[in-house]
Amino acid sequence: MKTIAISGSPRENVGKRDAKELRYEGKVPAVLYGGKEQVHFAVVITDLKDAIYTPEANFVEIEVKGSKVKAIIKELQFHPLTDVLLHVDFLQLFDDKEILMEIPIKLTGTSPGVKMGGKLVQKLRKLRVKALPKDMPQTVEVSIAKLEVGNLFRVRDLAKGDYTITNTGEDTIVSVGMSRALKQAEQASGKK
Repeated sequence: MKTIAISGSPRENVGKRDAKELRYEGKVPAVLYGGKEQVHFAVVITDLKDAIYTPEANFVEIEVKGSKVKAIIKELQFHPLTDVLLHVDFLQLFDDKEILMEIPIKLTGTSPGVKMGGKLVQKLRKLRVKALPKDMPQTVEVSIAKLEVGNLFRVRDLAKGDYTITNTGEDTIVSVGMSRALKQAEQASGKK
């Protein structure tokens, strides 16, 4: 999995006033959970853009006071009106502990149903995946090469890997439906 490196500065004071001053300076208050103790630090907001504003799932390597820790972004808090990032929660990764992440779905292949004029409908964009950090996939690939018109691909149809998908097996990932043009063509051929 791709890892993005960021560096943070430790926070001595933890409170509303201190957090407001940090945001004024262009920094975001952050907390690292999961280790022996919580680590409060601040990160420059521009350093987080690659980790937050991406459709991909990434690990984050955080450096605070010379010590590096691998983590994932667990929660983000944005201002309700301005969409400015207010706070970030990180979860520390351990090689022997499973984590739960939302991993994007990557469609591969070309559907024969779409070539015939069907409409491709992707219902899920991400899947909840539980795995050890070393087994966490960058994306979950779904082949649509065999999807004809009226067919669908469900979570239960995925190939098994070194990870567990926690979505319901009946959830539809992608389907090929009839487009209006195809329906009209079928109706026109049926009338003749």
